[in-house]
Amino acid sequence: MTRLTALILTFNEEKHIARCIESLKPVVARICVIDSFSTDRTAEIARELGAEVFQNPWKNYATQFQWGIDNARIDTLWTMRIDADEYLEPGLQQAIRGFLATPGEANAVYVRRKMVFLGQPITHGFFYPAMMLRIWRSGQGRMEARWMDEHVVVEAPVTRSLEGGDLVDANLNDLAWWTAKHVGYARREVYDIVASREKRDHEDLSKLSGQARRKRWLKEKVYAKLPTSLRSSLYFFYRYVIGRGFLDGRAGFFFHFLQAYWYRTFVDATLMEMERSAAAEGLSLYEHLRRQGIYE
Repeated sequence: MTRLTALILTFNEEKHIARCIESLKPVVARICVIDSFSTDRTAEIARELGAEVFQNPWKNYATQFQWGIDNARIDTLWTMRIDADEYLEPGLQQAIRGFLATPGEANAVYVRRKMVFLGQPITHGFFYPAMMLRIWRSGQGRMEARWMDEHVVVEAPVTRSLEGGDLVDANLNDLAWWTAKHVGYARREVYDIVASREKRDHEDLSKLSGQARRKRWLKEKVYAKLPTSLRSSLYFFYRYVIGRGFLDGRAGFFFHFLQAYWYRTFVDATLMEMERSAAAEGLSLYEHLRRQGIYE
């Protein structure tokens, strides 16, 4: 018996939503789409394929997903997080079915995520396999309150990792869309950087587990302390040379360069721009952003 509800956040995802839903049907009891008032056929397609559609105004990923957890009336034993541009490989479908039959004491389940960029799977550069906590016992998981790089947090996690297939992230939009998306990501990441500085304390990383904890620690305790003019170059070298990202071919070069070098540099440049704007108003950057409604 399937005992799993999948939550999908959407806004204008008509290119992806059918692929995602069809891959979920063999393993879930319910599919709940939390839509941010799409202007294309996303909601219509989802309903036609049997999904339940809820609509809520967008603020950021974390608040939208938590709204879904709180309002989708989840009554299954398990909940799953999946993005609209992701889908389950048959091997992962089989692994999920096997897990649901004999879950044991686990309450948090990791799956392998594989990124596809310009049609090429990215399997080097320390980018694969990315073990992501995507399934948890309903009622035991909540989303971190962050603007970027948010994770589901499960109290007292007893973890299980599923092998045999991947959760594939394969966005079908063009590179201009990808770039614009990362421009938005950069602003959201700056919001988290500034909020962390304002708190002036150490984040409790014990709430995270597995790769998420290690990645957050490296990002905030190591990368953030490197010189601004140098760290994105070092990170690209780490990914592309030490991590053998060059083995991902031409598409891999573009991915590792754009994601590890260009994007990280753009975050730092965005932070500098915001600091200058705040200084021109005689405000701290935190107060500047708070007056814009970024922080409550």
